[in-house]
Amino acid sequence: MSKIAILGAGSWGIALSVLLHQNGHEITVWSIVEAEIAMLQKEHEHKDKLPGVKLPSDMKFTSDLKSAVADKDVLVLAVPSVYTRSTAKSLAPFVAAGQIIVNVAKGIEENTLMTLSEIIEEEIPQANVAVLSGPSHAEEVGKGLPTTIVVGAHKKETAEYLQNIFMSDVFRVYSSPDVLGMELGGALKNVVALAAGIADGLCYGDNTKAALITRGIAEITRLGTAMGGKAETFAGLTGIGDLIVTCASMHSRNRRAGILIGQGKSYEEAMAEVKMVVEGVYSTKAAVALAKKYEIQMPIIEQVNAVLFEGKTAAEAVKDLMMRDKKVEISDAMWRL
Repeated sequence: MSKIAILGAGSWGIALSVLLHQNGHEITVWSIVEAEIAMLQKEHEHKDKLPGVKLPSDMKFTSDLKSAVADKDVLVLAVPSVYTRSTAKSLAPFVAAGQIIVNVAKGIEENTLMTLSEIIEEEIPQANVAVLSGPSHAEEVGKGLPTTIVVGAHKKETAEYLQNIFMSDVFRVYSSPDVLGMELGGALKNVVALAAGIADGLCYGDNTKAALITRGIAEITRLGTAMGGKAETFAGLTGIGDLIVTCASMHSRNRRAGILIGQGKSYEEAMAEVKMVVEGVYSTKAAVALAKKYEIQMPIIEQVNAVLFEGKTAAEAVKDLMMRDKKVEISDAMWRL
């Protein structure tokens, strides 16, 4: 049994707390919102974020960060990506040398273009930082539906240790040393999922969705490999796997927000209606900046950026994507003479 703190009481943090408790670990859930902790202590259910998923009576809840972190074997950082740096700053004084922090959020910081694990390593240099990513809606994990995911770490022993902690008969965990590729796949797929939702909001069909998924992973792979990620990562669970589930499911807040944007609402209106942090909105500008930095063509992501922040209509963006210059699909394939 390990002592684990879940830092962040959103839907994903709560779902993982249930999974890890079922695996036999001692769980403490922390939230900066005292009213949220009071509700969890009273109801043993997050009625707003994960209704219907009951939390065990021996699970602990606290708003005191120092006590949440003390003597824990693993810290699971489950705050929205926009709060990763501020939470890491607050966390830093309480983290012991070598203490494991598993980041489970997905995003890229807009002003620095850093991945979330890079932010954590910068703010908490004494920590042993890992990531958990893959096609995994909290609503399904909380109900114990079969899910497959990947844990990434720089050290093999850290990955294997975490693999054992998270693995269960309904939660299969692979390991990977490609932390960068995993994080880029997880962050960038949210932008493509916005595009998929926009297409749904425009009442386009399955052909459009398949095109966005396929060409979307091509864009993600081009950028990811240019930055040092492995092509196999983008063909795996944290690449195409995560992209498929996020583009296809109504559990996806990015897809739901995209639908509203496709119907004519602004991204602010869409996020207000979804009532959750829509990570893809915050990652879009960073993705465009990275594409420029590495001189990579990412037309889908560029059009999403134009719709979100430049006043372009969704219909105009789709037309411009369709009418781009003619291309070959496989650039290094040889024609017969």
